[in-house]
Amino acid sequence: MLDIKLIRENPEKVKQGIENKNEKSRVDELLELDKHRRDLILHADELKSKRNTVSQQVGQMKKAGQDATEIIAEMKRVGDEISELDGKLRNIEEEIDTILRYIPNLPHESVPVGKSAEENVEVKRWLPEGFKFENDFKPLDHVELGKKLNILDFERGAKISGSGFPVYKGKGATLERSLINFMLDYHLQHHNYSEIFPPFLVNKESLRGTGQLPKMEDDMYTIEKDGLYAIPTAEVPITNIHRDEILNEKDLPIKYVGYSACFRREAGSYGKDSKGFLRVHQFNKVEMVKFVKAENSFDELESLVEDAEDILQVLNIPYRILMLCSGDLSFSAAKCYDIETWSPAENKWLEASSCSNFMDFQARRANIRYRNESTKKPEYVHTLNGSGLATSRLMVSLMENYQTPEGKIVVPKALHRYTDFNLID
Repeated sequence: MLDIKLIRENPEKVKQGIENKNEKSRVDELLELDKHRRDLILHADELKSKRNTVSQQVGQMKKAGQDATEIIAEMKRVGDEISELDGKLRNIEEEIDTILRYIPNLPHESVPVGKSAEENVEVKRWLPEGFKFENDFKPLDHVELGKKLNILDFERGAKISGSGFPVYKGKGATLERSLINFMLDYHLQHHNYSEIFPPFLVNKESLRGTGQLPKMEDDMYTIEKDGLYAIPTAEVPITNIHRDEILNEKDLPIKYVGYSACFRREAGSYGKDSKGFLRVHQFNKVEMVKFVKAENSFDELESLVEDAEDILQVLNIPYRILMLCSGDLSFSAAKCYDIETWSPAENKWLEASSCSNFMDFQARRANIRYRNESTKKPEYVHTLNGSGLATSRLMVSLMENYQTPEGKIVVPKALHRYTDFNLID
């Protein structure tokens, strides 16, 4: 959530930022409500001051044996007006809060302005030694490999739950579990994160805190009877660990990593790539979340990206990094890098990780602060998160890049101690 003071003092800058994100602006409507709110507060405060003064006068009149009936009646009318103003104020504040929750975070000044993903900027490309984009043989895609090796079953997943809910079988299930354990262990041992195993169901307030609600409700799987939602990412429960808390400055940065299944209805995605793992409703992801001070947050974003990169370099998977333009940023992000891995069969890059800095946007919504040791005052933290990584698209790249001409899959060396096999055949 943006600070209303920022909007009040920089309305044109805010409007431009919203426009650069391809969102609609309600800034003028918000400012009118804000002005009305401040006028009501001023009027109510004047009446309350008058009531306090007259109350003292009534006490003095009664002590002096004077008749205060008229003044008491007048003060009752003033009290009724104050109550009416307080009611109007509550309604306006609810309207203001609703509008604020639909206003996106503003793109950071370092983010390129653009309308769509086509204007994202490639900032890095990493290729394993000896890597070639053209194979010496025609590669099978991950769906064909999964069927041939009997390690993936998308048809039975569709029978059980519907399309987009894959079944991993045999060595495929072991490989998936091994990827998750490897990534968790690597972040714990090499990047100094603390592990969290969060709930997969959260309440509305948690989704409001990270910015998924109210705007993205159509993308959520809901359990209406219990008022719960299946998480779209572990970012939601992990960030909300510190909702409504004041942290100690000496504890920052706080770095968490956690595994979760992720659930997304992907409303509005029909017609996009939907084969196999390219678009699923349930997938696994290892998520990194940071709580940091404002002055460090963009350095922390760069290190977050490097932490995700390390995983791919150890696995020897080709990847590139894109800085997202303003029009491709998520609702809550101020700046974001996507990491894409190469799919030989699809002959294109696939998004496997997004690393974002939300600045104080989520912290304001979730009321997450730290106490500044110098001023002794609470200040909002900056929150960041990044996939470290999502396994679905990573599995596509792993299977296809490590396949042999015979249609077998060589297991990356880093996973051998987790799988107890080094070949899927």
